[in-house]
Amino acid sequence: MLALHSFFRSGTSHRVRIALNLKGLTVENHPVDLRTEEHLADAFRAINPQALVPVLSTGSHHLIQSPAILEWLDETYPDPPLLPADAIERAHVRAMAAMVGCDVHPINNRRVLMYLRSQFGTDEAGVNAWCGTWIGAAFDAMEQMLAADKHRGDFCFGGAPSMADVYLIPQVESARRFQVDLSAWPHIMSIDAACQAIPAFAKAAPSAQPEAG
Repeated sequence: MLALHSFFRSGTSHRVRIALNLKGLTVENHPVDLRTEEHLADAFRAINPQALVPVLSTGSHHLIQSPAILEWLDETYPDPPLLPADAIERAHVRAMAAMVGCDVHPINNRRVLMYLRSQFGTDEAGVNAWCGTWIGAAFDAMEQMLAADKHRGDFCFGGAPSMADVYLIPQVESARRFQVDLSAWPHIMSIDAACQAIPAFAKAAPSAQPEAG
């Protein structure tokens, strides 16, 4: 059986939970509490020397880095697909995913924010402003792309969730946590509402995880 080592509030873990749910896969949940630095323990470093979540264990392998995990899931369990069949369309969906995965999350994740607090004395208002700056830059661009796609359905691309939605929804959750005003991006908000109506997304939310309580 697949086993997911994750933290309930981790955006990268959130992505993988969504994908697993969309694929209808059952996994063992192994919470890793970042608040108590459980990820730095030798036992966790043994499965991921980078000491980051998530890790998806297949029984014989420990898969790390959410982009690699998501691609593996889509290749191994292709139904329903997270990427379109057409190469240009796949590039479009991957670009939207990368706007979050490459340009926002890496500079807004927990270890970066902890460094801002500890090394530069940044207060919570400053942290929120930092996060909001990079979220806003990506969301401005994504909103423009979504508005220009006249063939789009209720989601980032087409009429079904794709890899782009898997990346976007955790970032919307993060934006709310950092008190970002989301009213400037109505297309993104519409996609968020459509996704939250799907059990695969609702069950993957941080607040729905047992350790969130």
